Amino acid sequence: MKSDGQHSVSQLTDRVAIFIDGSNLYHSLDENCNRFDLDFGAFADKLVKDRTLFRVYYYNVLRDPDRNHQAYQDQQKFLTALYNTSYLEIRLGSSKMRGDVAVEKGVDIMLATDLLRFAWEGLYDVAILVSGDADFAYAVQAVKDMGKHVEVAAFPSNLAWDLANIADERELFTPGYFSDLWSRKREPARGNSQPAPQRRGWRFGRPRNTDPE
Repeated sequence: MKSDGQHSVSQLTDRVAIFIDGSNLYHSLDENCNRFDLDFGAFADKLVKDRTLFRVYYYNVLRDPDRNHQAYQDQQKFLTALYNTSYLEIRLGSSKMRGDVAVEKGVDIMLATDLLRFAWEGLYDVAILVSGDADFAYAVQAVKDMGKHVEVAAFPSNLAWDLANIADERELFTPGYFSDLWSRKREPARGNSQPAPQRRGWRFGRPRNTDPE
């Protein structure tokens, strides 16, 4: 058994990769904090704590400039800020219209694939999944089976029971958690607005089905 000192040294040398489900984070911040102008660099530092950051991966859908050009321009401004954040990479999927509703296509698959592939390649020791989506539970278990640790970070009201139970550790957000993580402007600029395709999510104990079949 390791002593506390040995355990601390091991934690300090852990390489941490952060995987952010952008749509899930946006909606949960909007719902729980009524704002979403997040400083992603400061956010990553707080999640990593005293460990070593490998890289942050942010996943979302790309707005269609032909359907809503202003929304596309607003998103581009937001993405420019993300591109200027150190050690952060952006993965953009597409959306498909179901009637008048835009639904994400391929974003969860991209995130789960990177989570698994980077674990297999030994690029990180600890994965932090910023999402409450139950769809990631199986991928999280697979990563744990490779000998990696997985932490899940989400608001309790937006965290699926299956995902919470399977994670090694849970970072449960509160509005106060973000008090020192907002950008300087009190009101979020339109450029920080994320696309809001409908998705299937789960809350503790009851389904939250916003994705029309």
